[in-house]
Amino acid sequence: MAKGDSKGEKKKAGKKKSGEKKAAKLKASKVEKATKKSLKASKASAAKSGSVISPLAPAEFPALPVIAGVEFASAAAGVKYQGRTDVMLARLAPGTSVAGVFTRSSTRAACVLDCQQKLSGPQDTSQGAAIIVNSGNANAFTGAEGQKAVDQVTAAVAEAVAVPASRVFSSSTGVIGEPLPVSRITAVIGDLTARLDKNGAKAAADAIMTTDTFAKGAAATVETESGPIQIAGIAKGSGMIAPDMATMLVYIFTDAKISPAHLQKLLSKQVNDTFNAITVDSDTSTSDALILAATGKSPAAPIDDLRSKDARGFNKALGEVMLDLAQQVVMDGEGATKFVEVQVTGAENRRDAHKVAMAIANSPLVKTAIAGEDANWGRVVMAVGKSGAAADRDRLTIRFGDIVVAENGWRAPSYSEAEASAYMKRDRLVLGVDLGMGAFSRTVWTCDLTHRYIDINADYRS
Repeated sequence: MAKGDSKGEKKKAGKKKSGEKKAAKLKASKVEKATKKSLKASKASAAKSGSVISPLAPAEFPALPVIAGVEFASAAAGVKYQGRTDVMLARLAPGTSVAGVFTRSSTRAACVLDCQQKLSGPQDTSQGAAIIVNSGNANAFTGAEGQKAVDQVTAAVAEAVAVPASRVFSSSTGVIGEPLPVSRITAVIGDLTARLDKNGAKAAADAIMTTDTFAKGAAATVETESGPIQIAGIAKGSGMIAPDMATMLVYIFTDAKISPAHLQKLLSKQVNDTFNAITVDSDTSTSDALILAATGKSPAAPIDDLRSKDARGFNKALGEVMLDLAQQVVMDGEGATKFVEVQVTGAENRRDAHKVAMAIANSPLVKTAIAGEDANWGRVVMAVGKSGAAADRDRLTIRFGDIVVAENGWRAPSYSEAEASAYMKRDRLVLGVDLGMGAFSRTVWTCDLTHRYIDINADYRS
C-alpha cells in the first residue's frame, strides 16, 4: 500500500472515531436531558399526588363527630387530573346559619366575591344551604367568565339539592388564570347528591387538596347544661400561605343554635389569633375562604347572649378547632421539615409585635437557616431590624427554646454554639424575641424553607 493511501485510511479512521465520539456525546446528552426530564416529572407527580407525606403530619386523620344537619359527598370530575377526587359537596339542613371570612387580595377569585356578596345581607335561615368545592382550578383572574362559571355551578347545585342559588357557596382552588371546566363539575353533581352521607367528612377533606400531602381535620365538643354542642372542621392548604382574614380553604360545621350575626362576630374575632397568625411563604392566595355553618340541631339551648357561659365555652372550642387546623396547614407547608413557633414579647404595641413576628416568620434567610439546622441567630437580629417596628439593640433578648443566645445587645455570656445547634435539630422549634420596649406580645407559626418548596412550585403547572 502507498504511503498516501495509508495516511488517507488513518484520516478516515480518525474522522470515524471523532464522529463516533460526537455521536456518543450527543446520545449521552440526550439521555441526561431525558433523565432530568423524567426526574422533574417524577418530582412533580409526587408533589401532585401527595405521595411524599410531610414528616410533620399527624399520625392519622382525626375521628370527627357527625354534625347533625350536614351531609358530604365527593367525586372525581377530572377538573385537572383524571382519576383524582377533586369535587366535594356539603348539604346543610334548613335552619343553618352561615358566616365567613375571606382573602382581601385585590385579585380575589370570582367564587370569593360571590360568597362575600351572598353573606353581605340578611340570611333566610329557613332555607337549606350547600357548599360546593373543586380543586385543580382556582377560577381566578378569569374575567367575566369567572362569575358566569360560578353562577352555572351554583345553579346546578341549587336545583339538585332544592335550595335557592343564593344559599349555595362555592370555592375553587388550584391553577390561576385558566377557565373553570364547568361541565366537568356539573356532570357529577347528580352523583354527588345521590351519595350524600353524614359520615363523609374525611372524603370531603381529601377532595379539596392540591399540593397538600395529608387531609386536615379537627373537632371539639362543648358540654353545656342543656346538652353538648359539636364542632368539626376540615381544611386544605400547603403553599401560598400568608392569609389576610382567612386561609386557603376551611370549612367548619357545628350543630349550635346561633344567629348568623352572632356566628359571624365569633368567627371574625377568632381568626386573628389562628389563621391570621400563620405563614408558609408570605404569599396571599386569591382564593382564601373560611366558611362556618351552624345547623341549629344540637339539643343545647340557643346561644343568644355572647357573654353567657355557653357562648364563652363555644367561642373557646371554636378557637381551638381553628388553631388546630391552622397549625396543620403550616405542618403541611410545601417541603416543610420543621414546625416553628415565633414568640415576640415586649413590644410597644400590638402592631409592632405582629410586624416583628411576621418579619422573622417570613424571612427566607431565617427559614433556610432553620432548614439547615443552623443556629444563626444573627438572621433573627436582621429580621427584627427590617420589620419597621420600634426596637433597641441594647434591649433585645433572643432565645432558641429555653436557650438565651443574645441579650443586652450582645451575645449572651452563657451562649453555647453546641447547645444551640443541638436544639436546631428538633422538628418543632420555638424562636423567642423580647424587644424590651413595652407590654405587648404576638405568637405566630411558620415552617422552614427547603429545596423541595422549589421543586413543587417550579413544576406546579406542568
